[in-house]
Amino acid sequence: MNEESNLDELYDLISDSVIGSFIIQLLEFYGSFGPLPGVLLPFIEAFVPILPIIVFILANSIVYGLFWGFLYSWAGSIAGAILVFILVRKSERFRWVRRIKYQRHIQKITSFFDRHGFGPLFLLLCFPFSPSALLNVVAAFTKMSIQQVFLAFALGKAVMIFSVSYVGDSIASFAENPVRTIILGVAIGLIWLLGKYIEKRIKRRVDREDGEAI
Repeated sequence: MNEESNLDELYDLISDSVIGSFIIQLLEFYGSFGPLPGVLLPFIEAFVPILPIIVFILANSIVYGLFWGFLYSWAGSIAGAILVFILVRKSERFRWVRRIKYQRHIQKITSFFDRHGFGPLFLLLCFPFSPSALLNVVAAFTKMSIQQVFLAFALGKAVMIFSVSYVGDSIASFAENPVRTIILGVAIGLIWLLGKYIEKRIKRRVDREDGEAI
């Protein structure tokens, strides 16, 4: 089945929902603005988590194609997540933010991330239905460096967004070709290993700088 027919079937699938049809029409209407709408919608979702990020990703893959749709969704989502992270971390001086941070259940989560670092955050971000907005805020409350958080965001969201875009683009043939599932699993494993390697290098650099500062 060729790429055009796959995209047509994906269009029909998403268009069955009112929200999906609206997003597709919006992206097509603003096509003259280039990639801006495709980047802006995932960016806004980081601040308004009730928005349907999955629909945005699928719509981008329809309007812009698999590669560019993935890239625009990833760039917008990462930019929004990092900005939320920075704003929350900068806001810790406010009493109401500290009150949220030191709630018992929030402290348990942040302590878990502080102990395990990159790994759990990366894995949670790989899943399309994980509460990414909550993870953005919780990550800001941890002791993780912005480099570690950016790495987890960038790689975890890359896996999630590419998975959704890839499955959406190939929705008609995905179930008939299980090799694609295997390839996706191997890709996630390789990205995991790459992330752990980079994280270790970041930790060694931070430890070395701390040692020199003492």
